[in-house]
Amino acid sequence: MKRVAVVIVAVAVAVAAIIFISPKNQFVLGGALLNAGLRMQDHLHSYDFEHHEDITAEQVWAEFKRQNELSASVRRRFPRSTEHPVVAMLVCMDARIDTAELAGDTRRYYYVVRTAGSTLDPQEQEMLELAVANGVRLVVLTRHTDCAAEKAAKDPVRRAAFPHLVDSVDRRDERVAEFLARPLIKQRIQEGKLLVKELVIDTSADHLVTSFDEVLAPPPADTHAEVPHANAAEPGAAAGEH
Repeated sequence: MKRVAVVIVAVAVAVAAIIFISPKNQFVLGGALLNAGLRMQDHLHSYDFEHHEDITAEQVWAEFKRQNELSASVRRRFPRSTEHPVVAMLVCMDARIDTAELAGDTRRYYYVVRTAGSTLDPQEQEMLELAVANGVRLVVLTRHTDCAAEKAAKDPVRRAAFPHLVDSVDRRDERVAEFLARPLIKQRIQEGKLLVKELVIDTSADHLVTSFDEVLAPPPADTHAEVPHANAAEPGAAAGEH
């Protein structure tokens, strides 16, 4: 009976929080709870909770299906709202990048196009243009630190092994220029209805910055470092002060 009372009180507090706190605070609280759940899962390194390096392809497939069934059963019981996306992101397929954490948002306001090395070939350009036609107002084109595709493009052996991939990486700037020149994209930008931003993801933190130099820049100087007292004499200034 005591346990039931505790549950009822907890639910009542949660409902009160949802009703009375501001939308922004609800958003932050939801994010905190989501991150707590992610951290509970994050240290479970074996994919199926049993096998490590010796896991077989069939075991991976079986666990993949099982996890999907579990997730889908929860979604059926607790359906989520559907939002119309206003942001489209081009992101590398690197598993270390979590687009929900990148956006700081698990709501469905985002189209996400993922390719190896964030390459922007004609089909991806069309996907993003279709998103803009459907109402997207911000397109974020990203690259990221420690990218395997970019490393492959700099390695002669891997260039020979993955010619189509490295060609797309080599031509990325050209492809971005092609995308910006597309009539609809150009028109929406000129009308002030669309922004296109090219950013770099710091892979270690899913942090968006403007350049690789910003990721690699040294930390800011310590503002608490010891400074001379105001009445301390400057070198060579003591003579003739009085």
